[in-house]
Amino acid sequence: MSIVLRVASYNIHKGFSHFNRRMVIHELRERLRALSAQIVFLQEVQGSHAGHAERFANWPTTPQYEFLADSVWEDFAYGKNAVYDAGHHGNAILSRYPILRWENLDISAHAYESRGLLHAEMAVPGMKRELHCLCVHMGLFERGRTIQMHLLAERIRSAVPDGAPLIIAGDFNDWRIRAGKQLAQELGLREVFELAHGSPARSFPSAFPMFHLDRIYVRGFDVADARVLHGASWRRISDHAALTATLQHA
Repeated sequence: MSIVLRVASYNIHKGFSHFNRRMVIHELRERLRALSAQIVFLQEVQGSHAGHAERFANWPTTPQYEFLADSVWEDFAYGKNAVYDAGHHGNAILSRYPILRWENLDISAHAYESRGLLHAEMAVPGMKRELHCLCVHMGLFERGRTIQMHLLAERIRSAVPDGAPLIIAGDFNDWRIRAGKQLAQELGLREVFELAHGSPARSFPSAFPMFHLDRIYVRGFDVADARVLHGASWRRISDHAALTATLQHA
């Protein structure tokens, strides 16, 4: 009997709309809940920000990853990447399954752009082996992304056993769609939208998606469904579109 997982990936723009016009973290939480995803990969998650807490009366009293997880996702992991005077932000994974262990790796390619790779291992009922989930936010420059893709590949080779189910999701900033070939050829990973629709999803900008920046790569899964969420209600809350996928594991 196959195990069905629904996953989502979303760059939440630190809980603000385009150009930081509105604080939308409460609306964002409701949207995420409506996805009914067991595992959510988030990028640009605000772990702390003293200025926002002073400016907005309804700014969450807990870090964004805890606020978003609430009572829906019982476990979570947060990787602090960019640290500044007012606070910090990074990647997060929300899970309805127990996270057994997690680690955040610094994959910054230079001093002006802090990037991280968040690796969580979780126990999914019915799965014989632990599920490995990696949440990434790659750099803006191709030279840096090349270094980061190498570090991602090395992490998988060293820390993910052969044959273990694996999901990698996030904002790859990969304008030229080069990451997929490397992950497929070297590690046997496939992108869910390529499998379901023939090409990666257009996810940026959310108002009129043109670029294939956000991806979900899998190994050990079949893809039953893959969707881009970029309607009027979604483009109000981030400059990226959200991605969802329904996966089957034998």
